[in-house]
Amino acid sequence: MNIILLGPPGAGKGTQAQRLEQQRGMVQMSTGDMLRAAVKAGTPVGLKAKAVMEAGELVSDAIVSALIGERLDETEGKGAIFDGFPRTGHQAAALEILLGERGRALDHVIEIEVDEDALVERITGRFSCANCGAGYHDRFKLPKVEGTCDVCGQHEFKRRPDDNEATVRTRMSEYRAKTAPILPYYEERGLVRRVDGMASVEKVARQIDAILDGAQA
Repeated sequence: MNIILLGPPGAGKGTQAQRLEQQRGMVQMSTGDMLRAAVKAGTPVGLKAKAVMEAGELVSDAIVSALIGERLDETEGKGAIFDGFPRTGHQAAALEILLGERGRALDHVIEIEVDEDALVERITGRFSCANCGAGYHDRFKLPKVEGTCDVCGQHEFKRRPDDNEATVRTRMSEYRAKTAPILPYYEERGLVRRVDGMASVEKVARQIDAILDGAQA
């Protein structure tokens, strides 16, 4: 099964993709991660991408498509979770070709819907232990003893500098601008499904599982 997972930063895409990898043996295809790995490994596509980036230019759709093609060939027989691609109608058409050439098809485009104000609260309130990385939240998950990490007992905490309201709202705007071109493309094909991203991680997982299992039935 091959799916596209959509949602703004903080919606929980990474958490759900990791779960699908662990429980269903699917492979997350995050173009940013794949590009860095290909450059580091020095693959033919990675070398092309490195030359483009060193020249200060944007990596072309052709290079990204070749990268995805390589990864699909490496993970033959495993379902794919596309994250960060496609972002344009042209890329969506290219993905159809890539999958078709390998006897695959896109099964679902799953959008994790969130409320912007609630997402701002979710992201700006999070912090972590500076020592062990355990995660906390100003409203939803405070340490049991104020100022002391539940896991390692240390007293220093940190917040990500980009976890602020202005940055989160900018990310939301960018997400809407990037997904707007491809949603109609997939809506016409009846592939788009939506889940409530403001529910708990477990409930979101159950919603996604229901979509995937329904298609298999």
